[in-house]
Amino acid sequence: MSKSIGAELIVNPEKYYNISQLRTQFWNELKKKSFKLNRVKHGDAHEDQLKSEIASLTKNLKVIEQYWAFPGLDTFDYLNGCIKNEEYRNLYNTISEVTRLLISDGYRSNPFTSQQLISAKKSKRKSEAISAEKRRYFEVLMVDNLNDSEEAELKQKLFDIRDPKDKFIYQLVVVRTFEDALIALQFNHNIQACVVRYGIQFKSKHANGWLKQFITSIDQWDFSDRMESELAKLLGETIKEIRPELDTYYVTDTGIQLIPDSVMENFKRIFYRKEDLQELHLSIIQGLMDRYQTPFFSALKEYSKKPTGVFHAMPISRGNSIFKSNWIDDFGEFYGRNIFLAETSSTTGGLDSLLQPTGPLKKAQELAAQAFGSQHTFFVTNGTSTSNKIVLQALVEPGDIILIDRDCHKSHHYGMVLSGSTVAYLDSYPLEDFSMYGAVPLEVIKEKLWALKKANRLDKVKMLLLTNCTFDGLVYNVERVMEEILAIKPDMVFLWDEAWFGFAAFTHIYKQRTGMNVARRLAHKYSSDEYAIEYERHITKLGKDEIPLMPNPERVRIRVYATQSTHKTLSSMRQGSMIHIYDQDFKRKSEASFHEAYMTHTSTSPNYQILASLDAGRRQVSFEGFELVEKSIDLAMTLRAKINDHPKLKKYFKVLTVEDLIPKKFRLSGLTQYYDPRVGWSRLEGAWSTDEFVLDPTKINLHIGNTGVDGDTFKNQYLMDQFNIQINKTSRNSVLFMTNIGTTRSSVSYLLGVLLKISSQLDDKVRSMNPEELRIHQGKVHSLTNETPPLPDFSYFHDSFRAVPGVPGGDLREAYFLAYKEEYCEYLKLMECRKRMDEGRVIVSSSFVIPYPPGFPILVPGQVMTEDILNFFVALDVKEIHGYRPDLGLRIFNEKALNRQKASSAMGSAMSMGALGTNGKTSRSKSKRKTKTTK
Repeated sequence: MSKSIGAELIVNPEKYYNISQLRTQFWNELKKKSFKLNRVKHGDAHEDQLKSEIASLTKNLKVIEQYWAFPGLDTFDYLNGCIKNEEYRNLYNTISEVTRLLISDGYRSNPFTSQQLISAKKSKRKSEAISAEKRRYFEVLMVDNLNDSEEAELKQKLFDIRDPKDKFIYQLVVVRTFEDALIALQFNHNIQACVVRYGIQFKSKHANGWLKQFITSIDQWDFSDRMESELAKLLGETIKEIRPELDTYYVTDTGIQLIPDSVMENFKRIFYRKEDLQELHLSIIQGLMDRYQTPFFSALKEYSKKPTGVFHAMPISRGNSIFKSNWIDDFGEFYGRNIFLAETSSTTGGLDSLLQPTGPLKKAQELAAQAFGSQHTFFVTNGTSTSNKIVLQALVEPGDIILIDRDCHKSHHYGMVLSGSTVAYLDSYPLEDFSMYGAVPLEVIKEKLWALKKANRLDKVKMLLLTNCTFDGLVYNVERVMEEILAIKPDMVFLWDEAWFGFAAFTHIYKQRTGMNVARRLAHKYSSDEYAIEYERHITKLGKDEIPLMPNPERVRIRVYATQSTHKTLSSMRQGSMIHIYDQDFKRKSEASFHEAYMTHTSTSPNYQILASLDAGRRQVSFEGFELVEKSIDLAMTLRAKINDHPKLKKYFKVLTVEDLIPKKFRLSGLTQYYDPRVGWSRLEGAWSTDEFVLDPTKINLHIGNTGVDGDTFKNQYLMDQFNIQINKTSRNSVLFMTNIGTTRSSVSYLLGVLLKISSQLDDKVRSMNPEELRIHQGKVHSLTNETPPLPDFSYFHDSFRAVPGVPGGDLREAYFLAYKEEYCEYLKLMECRKRMDEGRVIVSSSFVIPYPPGFPILVPGQVMTEDILNFFVALDVKEIHGYRPDLGLRIFNEKALNRQKASSAMGSAMSMGALGTNGKTSRSKSKRKTKTTK
């Protein structure tokens, strides 16, 4: 292969994380080469070399561009014609314009601009382009084995029947095979609808070429052994798996009676090829209209236009108390009039009640459920803290045992207090080098369940509550966790706190690790005949004492809840949150209690602007969620690579890798990092399919130990005070950056520039130090990189606060409210705690103690202080510790409280054992008497 730029790009594809990066690079290189060719004199020695390089680039780029409608493959015929006819000026102008429109997304408002340069029908295309400026542009994937003339004819027919008044405008992307369709769906975020022809072929000639590194995930859909007559049906099912938001249509010549039920279910509508294309066109437009609607946002806009007389309890409504004020009119000018026109407490006049929706709010929540793949979705206007409390109160009764990761958000801990549940805390694996915790290993969860089963308490276990993904980006293998836990406890309820993971539903790699997606897959799997047969085979192979590793399909119930901070990762106003539910027993067991809990925690005066933003944010991700999430991943990868590559940045900063944050035993794939300067990019797909934990690349933990500055100081004095860069989380020696759907290329460039400036400041600071100052600085660096305090596990609840002494599970509520009584509490300074512990006293916390960072409770009410916890407490060098007063010390229960609880606990145990046999099981005599009485 020649050593042209095009060839180099193909030889070294690992230089680019995704196809968008490579595509952009191709067009930029084409622009540079065509510029040089336009400047070169005819007959110059470089002319042929440049023409050869441009030909190589266009040949390779054409392979990519077949999966996009813009700029279209006919553009390349025009470019080749320019080269052949030595029209170098036209060549450069066309390439420059296409490159500009692609990079700026300008083609969306004027999608035919480049084609005007090459089409003989310029006048018609021009008028279409002008009218398209205010219309939403998208592309339709047509999967059909057409020849070139048939393709051109189809495009022209669909073009001719369009109505200039349509709200949307589209172009066709035509591919011939199953694999090409999958490639297009993974590459092209403009595709919003798919039309699949009966009888397509499977194999693409590009699937195993140099594109392979960007499409590794298509190997999981290998249907090369299937008949061509089956492939269209299978493609419809696959589209629903990887891009479920898309509208799909089926084109066939088969008789109605021969069309399989699965085709009817997976495609929105079926058309016959010889029938008028008008219906297909209208269906495509109507499909987008259905997804485009925002019922509540639209109703609120209409309400704001109505003249009303305000006689209810909101002076701010319509802006009346604002704009006529002599003193706060600037407040109105800052926010604008619309926000006040839409401010009301009315639930009529076209609006709706959040507590009992029947109109536009109900429809908005139904559309959200479709978008996120749930059975039911509920909007929440005061954050995921409230969403968590709603779910816990709805599902958990006093005495139910909840398995919960100790490092979860504080709202869950307080939810345990409100629900009166018995709390069994789970320990995450520690990351002591970075003063943070990882996630809870599946083996830890199962060990806790086996301990409870051994104590005959498994029937009391109600829920498993885990944070997915964690603040630091660790993501569970949700399917594996649920399957293995359901094999032990088939009616387990799962609450996945996805506060930082709401965006994950909109790209296939992420979606496979979300609660709703896995719930839907498992519900389908366990109800299938194939699984029932597989389960019977599994049972027959088990030895006498072996435990089934598969859930019993006759007993298993899929009950999954997910809470999401929509405002954290998607477009929503502050505190906009959603609760997603996939619960096969919701109607029968939980609906009434859920609505009671929802009304308990939901204001009767919800903020309508938040609700409208949730509705509009749903519309956004329905259309461009795939695109925006992919771009945020792209920017995160770019940021990782730039920091790892730059010699000046590497001196002080290190992006923590998969290997740094996930121990080897949890990484079956062997993946260690997403980018290595020596070898380039590693793909996500394999790890996200197999590993127990994976790392969300959009969470970028930057280790800053080599700066000699702790995380909190770096955040405040460097990032915020100097450069106005905001971040959410720090640890003792790291800071966390996150990319999201709002992150721009310019903001990533700005951050890189800031880190370079900070590096220069640190260089200057170190150079100016005298020997003693340098020794102190080096000591700080050593402390932050080598002397991190060991992270303590959750110890245990004091026996007086345990439901059953010696068995996992504590009564957090009892301890919490006992602390309200001052006569049962006292304060001890930390050094006094050590002295008392050495003397044999058991120190029991009476409050939550939460240092920031790391932001998780190191003590909860009723928990016993251990030497490890005390050592960690003493080693903490953070200023903010909730629940601890430096002037007084640690608030603990005194002996009077523990003795009181001990007596109460002993009485409860005696009563409990009176109802149980000596082995903890119901006594046979009482069981018989009960049975006899019942009869």
